[in-house]
Amino acid sequence: MKELMPVNQHVILDFSDKAEPQVTAGGIIIPDTAREKPKFARITAVATIENAEVKPGDLVIFKPYGGTEISFEGKKYLVLPYADILAKIIETEAI
Repeated sequence: MKELMPVNQHVILDFSDKAEPQVTAGGIIIPDTAREKPKFARITAVATIENAEVKPGDLVIFKPYGGTEISFEGKKYLVLPYADILAKIIETEAI
């Protein structure tokens, strides 16, 4: 079995696009190559980073034009420098 392991202070985000095709109001289907990349994703793996604020499973917001998209075993991933993570989305209790 193979798995991706990030190195050099990178994280791997699950970037699998399971969304339905985007269609404009006029009925034109927007191809994958012209779609805007999502700005948030779930972390799959984190390199060995001292005092990392994120862990696998966290949902994060990242810089829109950072990282490198790759396909691995039928899924799309984004390999992103740790510094390009802008925020972590956390659940809080309603007051």
